[in-house]
Amino acid sequence: MTGNQQPDHRQSAHEPKHKKDLTRRKVVVAGAGAAVAVGAAGTLAASGAFASETSTTASASGSSTASEACYKLTSETTEGPYYIDADKIRQDITEDKEGIPLTLRLKVIDSESCKPIADAAVDIWHCDALGIYSGYEASSTGGGGTPPSGAPSGFPTGEPPSGAPSGGTGGGVHQDPTDDERYLRGTWKTDKHGQVTFRTIFPGWYRGRCVHIHTKVHVNGAWTDAGYEGGNTCHTGQFFFDEESVLASAEVEPYSTSTTERTTLTEDTIYDQSGTTGGLLKLKYNKKNIARGVIGSITMGVDPDATNDNTTR
Repeated sequence: MTGNQQPDHRQSAHEPKHKKDLTRRKVVVAGAGAAVAVGAAGTLAASGAFASETSTTASASGSSTASEACYKLTSETTEGPYYIDADKIRQDITEDKEGIPLTLRLKVIDSESCKPIADAAVDIWHCDALGIYSGYEASSTGGGGTPPSGAPSGFPTGEPPSGAPSGGTGGGVHQDPTDDERYLRGTWKTDKHGQVTFRTIFPGWYRGRCVHIHTKVHVNGAWTDAGYEGGNTCHTGQFFFDEESVLASAEVEPYSTSTTERTTLTEDTIYDQSGTTGGLLKLKYNKKNIARGVIGSITMGVDPDATNDNTTR
């Protein structure tokens, strides 16, 4: 615990493990050698797989300038029911999951000053190529193929996993994890330029939602040998993929084995249709061979003094 934390903000020892106080957050790193790495090594270089890439970009809600497109806050969206307070401090979250390689390059800036926010803890989590979430394999029904043992025929409470239509508020009620899997989840630290890079796979889809990645940004806390502690969650959002890239991914195994009807970007009830401000990624890939890999990037404009958990417990 850092010296400036108030005792009355401690998480109760009697609360369930997934519960999290809005003003205090702790990340536990498994293993004595798993201390957070800092510095130039924190940013991964793009692999040679992207040497002949082309780009696809959807128009943003506002025009970009040389100083950053930060005149609007990045849209807040629902956390959804499948968040696990980060216990994996890592940039490569792929584990053994099959799918199109995705390098996700994020930048976090103060939306008012346009200055980069260093030392923020950025979480990302998403489903696998067939729509299954780690930690919830028995309750996320996925997108076809062989379902996990004991998978129910529908979603909990009869609603899509990310909650009811909200335009940035509300969301699915948080659920306790049903298993110990943690693939496609991770947390990493922004560098002095506000940048952080993750290695993962292109997400699949499931009933009622377009293809997306969840994210949270935590600031004003402290990095220790045990992980990240304290501070506030200043942003809860989602990243989205344009239709051209999703259609291309659907031709590649294992995505092509999905039997679930896909919700398009324009049909999605969470994406606010505002382009970059709403979380729409800029994507680069070889249009003739998306299987070689994709680079996705976006700048998130946040209010570091705000608390935006967007949870329904």
